[in-house]
Amino acid sequence: MKLSSAQIEQFRRRGYLAVPGFFDARETAALQADIARLKRNGFLRNVATAGDGKTPSREKVNLQLCPANFYSTLIRALPFAPKVLEAVTRLLGPEITLHLDQIFLKPGRSGMGTAWHQDNAYFKIPQPLRGTAMWIAIHDATVANGTLRVVPDAWATPLPHARDGNSDHHIKCQPDESKAETVELKAGGVIFFCYGTPHATGDNQTDTERAGLAYHFLCEDQTDEAFYSTGRIGNPRPRLTGPRATGGLEEYGAVIAGTWDAEVARAAAPQKS
Repeated sequence: MKLSSAQIEQFRRRGYLAVPGFFDARETAALQADIARLKRNGFLRNVATAGDGKTPSREKVNLQLCPANFYSTLIRALPFAPKVLEAVTRLLGPEITLHLDQIFLKPGRSGMGTAWHQDNAYFKIPQPLRGTAMWIAIHDATVANGTLRVVPDAWATPLPHARDGNSDHHIKCQPDESKAETVELKAGGVIFFCYGTPHATGDNQTDTERAGLAYHFLCEDQTDEAFYSTGRIGNPRPRLTGPRATGGLEEYGAVIAGTWDAEVARAAAPQKS
């Protein structure tokens, strides 16, 4: 899975890049099984509120888990997978840090989308093109079930954001939706979009659930030592590449690099009754 020069140019110019089939059927099945396990065990919580940003909604559901790597060795291993590192370093540069990971799950009919926003309104890195999300379609992502929408060519302009009254912590902005592009993907496809790209998801109007798994990566030159020390207990931020990368040993206490294939095999194996 090597990105072409044309794909890299699109990301740097337009602020996003869709890559169908990034994960194969076995890897996708493993991710589906693991996220189903996390949901079944109650690790995802509903962040949707009744319009005031506080009162839990009785009608809409937006299930999230952030960070997810504490609860899943598969999710922890994924950013160390060679093809992920190959793609992210080609897009951003040679020294990469994992910023965070999170799951978004929209149940059928009641699943609520996430309002328009730019990630850099949260993260505030100096150069928004030097950080990227990698949004993975865990299930087929369609217009009907609220797939990702992006506004291309808008990453360089920070937009004003306000609290989103339909979420207990999200913020929202108002980009020019007439320029938005909707990206449909089969399960296993990914969308890379830089920290400045406005994006949103819609409500799930189908009978089946749809999940997305998102990772955020950034260049080492967009961080400082305070980045690693602040909130580290709540969210390890491993150096994935570069001279100070330890394969996860420094951050997790164990080497995670090289475990992706074994984790896929374990998660995809039939569960014993």
